[in-house]
Amino acid sequence: MKQIIPATRVTDVKEYYFSKKLREIAQLNQQGADIISLGIGGPDRAPSSKVITTLQGTAAIETNHSYQSYTGLPELRKAFAKWYSDKYGVVLDPESEILPLIGSKEGVLHISLTFLNPGDGVLVPDPGYPTYTSVSRLVGAKIFTYDLTEEKGWLPDFEALEKLPLNAIKLMWINYPHMPTGRQADFETFRKIVEFGKKHGIVIAHDNPYSFILNREPMSILQVEGAIDICVELNSLSKSHNMAGWRIGMAASNPTFISWILKVKSNIDSGQFKPMMLAAADALKLDQSWYDDLYELYAERRKIAEDIMKELDCYYDPSQKGLFLWGKVPGYIKSGEELADELLYNARVFVTPGFIFGKNGEKYIRISLCAPPEKLNEALKRIKEYKIDKKS
Repeated sequence: MKQIIPATRVTDVKEYYFSKKLREIAQLNQQGADIISLGIGGPDRAPSSKVITTLQGTAAIETNHSYQSYTGLPELRKAFAKWYSDKYGVVLDPESEILPLIGSKEGVLHISLTFLNPGDGVLVPDPGYPTYTSVSRLVGAKIFTYDLTEEKGWLPDFEALEKLPLNAIKLMWINYPHMPTGRQADFETFRKIVEFGKKHGIVIAHDNPYSFILNREPMSILQVEGAIDICVELNSLSKSHNMAGWRIGMAASNPTFISWILKVKSNIDSGQFKPMMLAAADALKLDQSWYDDLYELYAERRKIAEDIMKELDCYYDPSQKGLFLWGKVPGYIKSGEELADELLYNARVFVTPGFIFGKNGEKYIRISLCAPPEKLNEALKRIKEYKIDKKS
């Protein structure tokens, strides 16, 4: 039999770090390790009971199980538009400026396929969400990483950006509140990014799933005047409404960009399940008490995560927003990966090493807040006990 080899794009990407590491952790647990995982950013709580009731009721209706429109239900688009108006002060046309997606991660692929030909340049942050890089490789784009550093406040260095071959670059990924560092952008930074995109004809793709986590002032880049002309913003209910497994996201942009993205999307998926869209529309109508309760939930967990960082002698910025706590390992530790492995194999606690987000994350670790307080406290206890045993 003649040897079968995969497409080049398959060899250009690696298996997702968490896919491999969670498999290893599962094997350790089978051996009785009982690992506490503080690695993944998947909410551990359920959506609102109102949302679940809507899903259950509408799923029982016989006519709700057929294919749906590629542009989603009008009810969902209108709910997204009102959500953006109420929470961000951004007015969007639900008919032409909003496109529901099967999660915003899917949107990363759709946007890349829409704007990037093989060989086109794309700006990817370092550190940043690994999917920006892997999807760029899958579509054959040329990746230009731009540095985000603690010294620069994890914000783009526009002087450095201007030195890149910008004529060859068509798309720039940004993400604020930033994952993994938790940095919240300010309005002036968003204004400069929009100005930069317009000046060089670079589409700005803003990935915005964390704006409601530990954040009293959620922001959208579309708040900047004229931003919609050059920007696409992705948003999601995964974190803000505990609906990660539902895969409910959206893209917001000008009608032309949305129509182009729809061309790609309509050739990839066949729409979303109607009861889930109806339930998502109800999720978007939840009153402010939902967001207040969410804030308090993560604030309690964040305090324990900070205690873990202190116990590990890791420095962290207390102004961080979002679903994680990002900390710099002490000077006597070689790297975040070294500390993460030490904790996994000796304290039976899994935290994420920062190197997976880029070279600028090598001296950092990330703790997820997606674990109940009792688990976080147990992790802290195990780390203290390991440190005592290590000294003795």
